[in-house]
Amino acid sequence: MTRRLILWLTGAATAFWLIAAGLGVSVMHDEFGEIFDGSLQETAERLVPMIVTDLDRRKDPAYPPHLRDESDDAGEEYLVYQVRDAKGDILFRSHDAPAEPFGAPLKRGFWTDDTYRFFTATSADHTVFVQVADALANRSEASTEGGMALFLPVLILIPVSVLLIWLIVRRTLAPVDDLRRSIEEKDGGNMAPVPSGTLPRELRPIARSVNHLLTRLQSAFDAEREFTANSAHELRTPIAGALAQTQMLIAELDGPKKRRAQQIETSLVNLGHTAEKLLQLARAEAGIGTGTTRVDLARVLELVVTDFERGDPASGRLRLHRAAGAKLEGTYSEDAFAIVLRNLIENALVHGRADEPVDIRLETNGVVRIVNGAAALTPDELAAIRKRFGRGNTASPGSGLGLSIAERLLQQMNVGFEVLSPATDRADGFEVVLRFGGGEAAG
Repeated sequence: MTRRLILWLTGAATAFWLIAAGLGVSVMHDEFGEIFDGSLQETAERLVPMIVTDLDRRKDPAYPPHLRDESDDAGEEYLVYQVRDAKGDILFRSHDAPAEPFGAPLKRGFWTDDTYRFFTATSADHTVFVQVADALANRSEASTEGGMALFLPVLILIPVSVLLIWLIVRRTLAPVDDLRRSIEEKDGGNMAPVPSGTLPRELRPIARSVNHLLTRLQSAFDAEREFTANSAHELRTPIAGALAQTQMLIAELDGPKKRRAQQIETSLVNLGHTAEKLLQLARAEAGIGTGTTRVDLARVLELVVTDFERGDPASGRLRLHRAAGAKLEGTYSEDAFAIVLRNLIENALVHGRADEPVDIRLETNGVVRIVNGAAALTPDELAAIRKRFGRGNTASPGSGLGLSIAERLLQQMNVGFEVLSPATDRADGFEVVLRFGGGEAAG
């Protein structure tokens, strides 16, 4: 909008300047014509009595046919004249006047040819004609120089006008840009009201409307989070009880009934897992990713990996690689980072090939990589699994919330999140890359 406004204002100002200069040139050309014609007529009429008097005093036939000696270096004349008799012969002529008679008729008044503008004045007895000529090139030169005097300042004023318009528009629209940035910063974790006290009167209704909308959204988000958290929390106890009873029932049954009980057990385990993910999602939506104290996330990484190894020591698939001197420190939430790791490592174990390890690498530049073996995914499949409840083409158990929860928390922690398939330097595999702040978190 700012660019368009500057371009339109500059174009309009330039057009008005050019139109004004063009009208000025047109008026100036007409005025110059009147001034030159007036000078031409006045010169001719003033010469008539002087020349007539001079002719009366000089009857000598030896008198030269011009008023001034051609050898005199008097410079260029803007007006030239010829004095002619009734037959058209030249009696006198000025220094720069042509030796041949002018083509103008011997008749009082103005006349123009391709080279000169003439005015002819006559004596009282119409025996002497004074023809004064003004070269049209002189008039064109005067008009051209006058037009340049009008247009050259325009060429200087246009860049100055552009700069002034840019400064004025930028200063005037600065509140609009501030309001845009304030609205742009709003998301599920930042629902603070947009400041409106310093905004112009025209923008305050917009700020008030946005604040009303943010208040309603905040209420809706709070209600959704509360419902999700309460539902997940309330489901954990009855699910755990039902699972315990089912496991006792399995121990007492045999045959087909035992297999049906085992199917119920599997369903309850999946339901408990989904309830746990919903609880984590509610915590992520509540904004637990922001931290206030400096922590060592490398220690959290080692604890989470150790916890997985203790939970399933038979698998032995997890391999932690920590580069020499690598650190991962900064102002983060340990709890949020642990939730992120548990979801990403769990996805790698569940959806990766069972006969291939899961490599977790902590690099010196603040990058954490989690790589597992899997068939390479297409870009559409990668986009699908990053959506909430997106599971892709897999038969492994899960809720499709792990990546969504991790990505939401990483956004709050200002950590870069990237999903790659195939993995780096591999033809297949699945890789998740976490990029922490280069200065604060990297070692």
